[in-house]
Formats: sequence, structure tokens, C-alpha cells
Amino acid sequence: MKRAVSISIGSSKRDSAAELELLGERVRLERIGTNGDMERAAQLFGELDGKVDAFGMGGAIRGLTVDDKYYPLHSVDNLTRYVKQTPVVDGTGVKSTLEGRMLAYVESQIGVPQPKRFLITSMTDRWWMAAPFFEGGYECVVGDLMFALGVPIAIHSIKGVKRLAATMLPVIGRLPFEWVYPIGESQEHNTPKFGKYFDWATVIAGDCHYIKRFMPARLDGKIIFTNTTTKEDVQDFRNAGVAYLVTSTPRLEGRSFGTNVMEAMLVAISGKGRALSSEELRDLIDQIGLKPNIEPLNPDSLTVA
Repeated sequence: MKRAVSISIGSSKRDSAAELELLGERVRLERIGTNGDMERAAQLFGELDGKVDAFGMGGAIRGLTVDDKYYPLHSVDNLTRYVKQTPVVDGTGVKSTLEGRMLAYVESQIGVPQPKRFLITSMTDRWWMAAPFFEGGYECVVGDLMFALGVPIAIHSIKGVKRLAATMLPVIGRLPFEWVYPIGESQEHNTPKFGKYFDWATVIAGDCHYIKRFMPARLDGKIIFTNTTTKEDVQDFRNAGVAYLVTSTPRLEGRSFGTNVMEAMLVAISGKGRALSSEELRDLIDQIGLKPNIEPLNPDSLTVA
């Protein structure tokens, strides 16, 4: 059996495992959280190196891609310093395919949400998820300055996002990762901010931790576009009145695994013993038929055209 393991600096409360068969290969997916302990994560990578087929890097990424420009996050480099054999991926390759397909798939399945208003908590972290909304004629609010840095300025254009990335990401890439992203127990805290933008939007997108950290108590009639979700997350969104929950990856054993887990899974079943190119990942995704998952929570609360 192939084994793909995500070692995450996120909360261990979200740990999970699943087994499935894909393209004639049996593969086990595992997620192990270290509650914000980056040194423990590095040790786990070292302990399992050579014993598993692929690693996912969870709760952190090696860098951010904005359009065709890559900005490294240097503070996460040490996480994999003990790895000598097993390939390590952070999910970026899968994001560029699956997240870019989410909007078209949703519109084909449930219709075009009305009004066409879109909020993304951080577009520098979810470029492929957000860009189709701009191309599709949605009114857009980009919240990188608000939610990552606490600066009360909304961005409304692709040009503005690129300008922000070119100005800020070379600096942010040198900061400790926990300064710009919640890790460990801080992922569990809800401190609502900028609620007027959550109220305004019909579609709210971004990292699940960011959305849950800053969202108001009620999200009636909204669609959430996000990544990893647990059963508890689904229930929280249902209780808040969310109409539909859309994840970039399918639901397995009651939860949607992160893109880093999905990419590690694809690397494992490929048998190549290395990270895969974007073309190789797209081919495997299409062969398997991986699609975003649409979960109706309070579907009658949404207006579509």
C-alpha cells in the first residue's frame, strides 16, 4: 500500500486518515498536526523520511504565486531540513488546477449566485481560486490587507493585488510564519472583523481557518469556497446559515483533505519518487476524475440565475 502523510503545524484536533484505491493502487492518506510546534514537525519529517511514499506540508506553504510571479516564504524552509529521500509537496500544484475549476463547476451545478459579489480573505494565498471571479464579472473585494495585516483597506482589482504582492510579499516572506498566519491553537479562535464585507458578499472564499477566525455569527444565504474542512467545520457553517459549502478537494471519510494531502497522494500513486510537474498532476487529476465538492447546507437561502 502506498502511504501519503501530511505533517502539519496546525491543530492536532484536525488529524484524520483515509484509505482508497485509485488507478489500481491502494493508498493511505494521513494528516498529523503538531499544534504550532515547527520543531516537532521538522522531527516528524525526519523520522518518517524514507518510510512513506510522499509528504504533504500542511499548515504552511513554501511560497505564494500571484499570476506568474513566485514569492518564497523563507521561514518554512527549516521544516524539511531532515528530509533526504521522500518527496515533499505543499499543494501548490493541485491548487493551480482544482481551485481554478471551482467557480465554473459550481455555476454549472447550481447556477450563478445573485448578486455577483465576491469576498476573498487572502488572494495572494488563493490566486487560482479568486481569479475566475474577476474574469466572470463579479464585484470583488480582496482582503489581504485587512485579514493578514489588520489594515482596513479593501482591494478591488487584479492590478491592485499584483501591486500589493510586489510591494509586500518580499518583506512578508522574511517574517516568522506565525506572524501572518494562524497556527496551532490560534486557529480555533473566532475574532470577527470587517463584518460589513462578509454581509455584502454572496460568495466568501479563502483558507478555512481565516474565514472561521474572522467571520460573523451569521452567514445566511452565502456560498463558502474553501479548502480543508472537518465534520465540525461543516456543522459550524450549517449553523451559521451558509447555503452551500464548496471545497476544492472531494470529501473522504467525512472531511475534505488539504491540497497538500491530495498532491502527496498523486505523487505516491505515480510511483515516480519525486514531485510531479503541473502537466503530470493535471493528467492524473483528469484520469481520476477529481472534482470540487459541493455540499448543500441551507440551499433554499441562496438566489441563483
